[in-house]
Amino acid sequence: MTTDFTATRDAFVLPEGVIYLDGNSLGPLPKAAAARVAQTVTAEWGQMLITGWNKAGWMDQPARVGDRIARLIGAEPGTVVLGDTLSIKVYQALASALEMNPGRKVILSDSGNFPSDLYMAEGLCRTLGPDYSLRVVEPEAVLDAIDDTVAVTMITEVDYRTGRRHDMTAITARAHEQGALTIWDLAHSAGALPVELAKVGADFAVGCTYKYLNSGPGGPAFIYVAPRHAETARPALSGWLGHESPFAFDLAYRPGRGIERMRVGTPPVLQLAALEAALDVWDQVDLADLRAASLSLTDQFIAGVEAACPELTLATPRDHDRRGSQVSFRHPQGYAIMQAMIARGVIGDFRAPDILRFGFTPLFIGAEDVANAVEILAEVMAKRLWDRPEYHARAKVT
Repeated sequence: MTTDFTATRDAFVLPEGVIYLDGNSLGPLPKAAAARVAQTVTAEWGQMLITGWNKAGWMDQPARVGDRIARLIGAEPGTVVLGDTLSIKVYQALASALEMNPGRKVILSDSGNFPSDLYMAEGLCRTLGPDYSLRVVEPEAVLDAIDDTVAVTMITEVDYRTGRRHDMTAITARAHEQGALTIWDLAHSAGALPVELAKVGADFAVGCTYKYLNSGPGGPAFIYVAPRHAETARPALSGWLGHESPFAFDLAYRPGRGIERMRVGTPPVLQLAALEAALDVWDQVDLADLRAASLSLTDQFIAGVEAACPELTLATPRDHDRRGSQVSFRHPQGYAIMQAMIARGVIGDFRAPDILRFGFTPLFIGAEDVANAVEILAEVMAKRLWDRPEYHARAKVT
C-alpha cells in the first residue's frame, strides 16, 4: 500500500488560511467524525437507549478499537484496551509492574518525561510507603541508570518538549537484562512514527488518542499489556468493568481475562465513536510512508528556519533515529513569538521555559505548508512582530 497524502488531507477539516502545526497536541477534526458521533447520539443513544450497550456494541467498543490501535503500535491482537485518561493508565501500569517485581522499590524515569507521568509515580510512591521512590535522571543517562535496584522504567518514547526520541529497543533490552519491567508512554509516538511493542518485548505501554490519532479534546487513553503478563498483571484500580463478570454484581473483585482487566470506568462512547471515524483514515496509511514524509518535512523546516532565523536555537535532534515528528526551537521570547505566529495563521504551541514547538503530521501537512510557515516565522523574527503587549499576555493554555 502506498499512502496518498492528498486523500488523507482531504479527510480533515482544515480552516482556510491556517497552517496547523499543532497536531501533536490536538489533532484536527476528521470530516467523518461529526456524522459518526451524530449517528451514535441520534440512532444509537436516541433510538436504542440503554439497549445500545448490546445492540450498538458499546460494551465491546474499548477492545474493538484497541485492536485497531494495536496495528499502529506493533502490538498483538487482544492486548490493547481504551478508556479513562492517560494519567489513569500510567497509574495502572505502574502499580501492576511494581506488584509484579516485589523485591524492588525504584521507578526510573527521566527529566524529559511529561510531568503528569512523574506526578502519578510520586503519588503512587507516597501511597506505597517510604521504601518506594521515583528516580529521575537526564534523558541521556537512562540506559546507564538501569541497574538491579530498578523495578520498572517509565519512559515517554518521544520527549514532549524537544522531540528527542529514546531508543526503545536498547532500553527495553537493558531493563530486562537487569530484571526490570518497562512502561512506554506513546503519547507522542502513536500515529507519529512506527512502533514495534511486540518486537522489542515491551511489558506495558500507554498513550492518548487526541494528538496524532485525532479523537478530539478529552479523547480516551489506551493501555497495552504484553500477552505474557495478561493473566498475572493485577490492576490496582479494580473498576467494575474490569471485573471478570461485571453483571454478576459480586461484592468481591475478580480480575477479568487478559486486557479486559485493565478497564476501569464506563467507556466514553461518544469519544470512541469519533476515534473510530479517525481510525478509518489510518486504514489508508502505511507507517513507513508516514515516517519518511515526516522526516522530509521536519528536515525541510529545520533547514529553512536555521537559514532564515539565526536567533532561534534548535532543540530537536538532527539525527533521524533520535527525532519524533515535531521540531522545537528555543528563544527567550518563545511565548510571544508563538502568539505572533498564531495571529498570522501558523498554529504551533509553546512549552516552558523557552520552547517553540511545531508538530508535523503528513496526513494533512505538506511541503508547501512548511515553506509558508518558515516564511511567516522569518518575517515575525526579522521585524520583531512578536514584541507587542498582546503577545506577551499569558493565556491559561500555552
